[in-house]
Amino acid sequence: MNPPSVIHSDADIMGGTPVFRDTRVPFQTLIDYLEAGHPLEHFLDDFPTVHRSQAIAALEQAKDAVLAHARAA
Repeated sequence: MNPPSVIHSDADIMGGTPVFRDTRVPFQTLIDYLEAGHPLEHFLDDFPTVHRSQAIAALEQAKDAVLAHARAA
């Protein structure tokens, strides 16, 4: 049994943009920070409603999705 996703998408929240559950912080914002070379700490400092455990779990889920997709190809 998989734990619930820390990323949530709802048409009533930011038009369905995937956000961290119980926040309005888009998951894409975390990716943008990391792509720009910023450490995770900067993201967490700028978005205190996202907990470190949520950010790590979201990155793990993204990794799992990429690996599953690569295996299926």
